[in-house]
Amino acid sequence: MRKDLKTLKILGATVSAPCSYDPSILESFDNNHPKRDYWVTFTAPEFTTLCPKTGQPDFATLTVRYIPGAKLVESKSLKLYLFGFRNHGDFHEDVINVIFNDLFALLKPKYMEVYGKFAARGGISIDPYVNGATGPKWKAFAEKRFLAWNGVR
Repeated sequence: MRKDLKTLKILGATVSAPCSYDPSILESFDNNHPKRDYWVTFTAPEFTTLCPKTGQPDFATLTVRYIPGAKLVESKSLKLYLFGFRNHGDFHEDVINVIFNDLFALLKPKYMEVYGKFAARGGISIDPYVNGATGPKWKAFAEKRFLAWNGVR
């Protein structure tokens, strides 16, 4: 077995779903292909968080995409981490930025983006998108992708 996988505590274990937001639940392992540029995409079509003012649930399809550096996120820990938002009250924009910040700090990827496609409430949807990168090449890529995402040429 790979040495780096021995440090994973959640994978293969019975773990209760968290009752609250907890970034310490996130785990990572070594990327066997750190010199290759490739995408890793996670889609959570049943992501839920709470409105901080009303306490009502907000539903979204959450997409996390990244080009890994030295580390990859372990998917079970990511699922449990995201599940912890179901009782967490924050605005849509804040939630997406918190998820980005936590994953970016854990992985230090070449490039990462997080997008929340939230269900409409009151006749309007809020769909925040955030991206970022490490190194000049990927920071330039992030800027171009961000501008393209928002229809700026």
